Amino acid sequence: MRKIPMALAILCTPFLFSCVSSKKLKFVKAEKDDLATQYQQLQVKQQDCEGQLSKANSQIENLNQQLSYLKENNTAALKQLQDMSVISASQAESIKKSMENIGAKDAYIQDLQKSIARKDSLNMALVMNLKGAVGDLNDKDINIKVDKGVVYIDISDKLLFNSGSYTITNQAKVVLGKVAKVLINQPAIEFMVEGHTDTNPIKNNCIQDNWDLSVKRATSVIRVLQNDYGIPPARMAASGRSEFIPIADNTTAEGRAANRRTRIVILPQLDQFFKLLETPKK
Repeated sequence: MRKIPMALAILCTPFLFSCVSSKKLKFVKAEKDDLATQYQQLQVKQQDCEGQLSKANSQIENLNQQLSYLKENNTAALKQLQDMSVISASQAESIKKSMENIGAKDAYIQDLQKSIARKDSLNMALVMNLKGAVGDLNDKDINIKVDKGVVYIDISDKLLFNSGSYTITNQAKVVLGKVAKVLINQPAIEFMVEGHTDTNPIKNNCIQDNWDLSVKRATSVIRVLQNDYGIPPARMAASGRSEFIPIADNTTAEGRAANRRTRIVILPQLDQFFKLLETPKK
């Protein structure tokens, strides 16, 4: 009876060992798979770390370059400051004088601008006086204006002369008398009388050409202003401009009529202008 259990025990022993080995094998295999998965994860992490390390190295290199650049700039800036300190020490007085000169020039420019404005105001006052004196005349026959700081009085020749003549008409003396009334009350003013013609040629026993005619007409006006209205001759000058400064088209009758004119130019008085710049004495 005892032999049967022992035999059963002997027969079951290999089966038990077989079951234990199979379970262990499965466990080992599962553990191996888990380790393989962890290994793959570690490889991914290693690659990520290597990428971050490379990026960090690049940033470090960039920062080192920036640091080197800043050091160079700092050295240059320090040198410039040293140079500036040397300049300020050796040339401070010169720089100070230069700044004072700049300030003086700026003040001069401001005074000049004010004086120009005052001169323009004086010119406008003169124009208004002239227009008031001859205000009853046709604007086409006499024109008074300011151009670039100069006062011009243009008088049509049909008011002053007969065609081809340089003899002043009686009507012209009335016009010139009104202009002279204003000019004689401005003793500091000097002026030039210009004669202008059209392009039609002229030549006779008394006149050689348009140059001659323009000069003779200018001197005729000056003689009337001097002899009839008492304007000192030292304040006047005569000029003939012939046909070469037209203000209209000489191919039309209207244009030629406009070009035949006598112009009185109020000469700029530079000495008077610069007197405006002088500081008034207190």
